[in-house]
Amino acid sequence: MELWIPLTILAAFFQNLRSAFQKYLKGSLSTAGASYVRFLYAWPFSIIYCFSLNQFGGYPFPQINEIFLLYCLLGGASQIIFTLLLIYLFSFKSFAIGTIYSKTEVVQVALLSLILLGDEINILTGIAILISVIGVMVLSASKSKITIGTLFQGIMQRTTLIGLLCGAFLGASSVFYRGASLALNDSEIIMKAAFSLAIALTIQSILMGAYLKVREAKQISAIIKNWKPALIVGISGVLGSICWFTAFTAQNAAYVRALGQIELIFTFIASLVFFKEKTNLLELTGITAIIIAIIILLLNTS
Repeated sequence: MELWIPLTILAAFFQNLRSAFQKYLKGSLSTAGASYVRFLYAWPFSIIYCFSLNQFGGYPFPQINEIFLLYCLLGGASQIIFTLLLIYLFSFKSFAIGTIYSKTEVVQVALLSLILLGDEINILTGIAILISVIGVMVLSASKSKITIGTLFQGIMQRTTLIGLLCGAFLGASSVFYRGASLALNDSEIIMKAAFSLAIALTIQSILMGAYLKVREAKQISAIIKNWKPALIVGISGVLGSICWFTAFTAQNAAYVRALGQIELIFTFIASLVFFKEKTNLLELTGITAIIIAIIILLLNTS
C-alpha cells in the first residue's frame, strides 16, 4: 500500500475529530473565531514538528524560494477565503443548496492540478472522482431535505455561485500546498510537507489574526480564554494537517481529496452506531456511491 493512502485516511479521521471539537467551541466563539483556533493553536505544534525532524530525524531544512513562498501564501489565503465565504453562505436562507455545490471541490482540484502542476488523471480515476462527487452531493441533499429537482432548479441562485466558489478556494488550497511542497526540490517528502505546513500556518495565523483584530476584536480574548478546548482543536488539527500535507506531497491532490471523502463514511457510521440515527434511501445511495468510488480509486492507484 502506498504511503499516501493510510496518511489520507488518518487525515480524514483527525479532521473529523477536529470538527467535533470546533462545534463545541461554537458555543463560546463566533464562526470566524472557531475557525481561527484551528490555525493559531496548531501553529506552535507545526513549528515543533518541523524542528524535531531537523534536530532528531536528521532532515535538513529546505532552501526557501519565491515559488514556494507564493504557493504557501496562495494556499493559506485560499483556505481563509473559503472559510469566510462559507460564513457568508450561511447568512442566506437557501444556504443548503450552495453548500451542496461546494462539494464539487474534488473535480475543481483535478482541473486546477492539471492546469498549474501538470498532474494528470486517467479515465478510471476520473470516473471514481465523479462518482464520489455525485455521492457526496446526494448525501448532502438527503441531510438538507432537498430533492434532486430542487438542486437543479437552484443552479442560477446566488448561493450556488458562492458554494462553487467555496469548493474552488478549498480545492485551490490543496493544489497550492502540493505546489509549495514540490517547489522544495532538494528535500525529502516528510520535510517538504512539514516545512510547507509550518510556513502556511504562520501565514494563516497572521492573516486571519489581522482580520479578527479589525472585524471581531473581542474574539481574540475569547479564543485565549477558551484555551483548553482550543488546544485540543489545535492538536487534532495539526495531526490531520501533517497527514494531509505529506499525502499531498506524495500524490496528486485530486486523488488525496477524493479518498478523503472517507471522512463522510466515518461520520455516517458514527451516526448509526453511537447516535442511533435513522437513515433513508438517499443517504444510503450517497454513501454507497462514495464507497464504490474509493474502491475504484484504490484499485487504480495502488
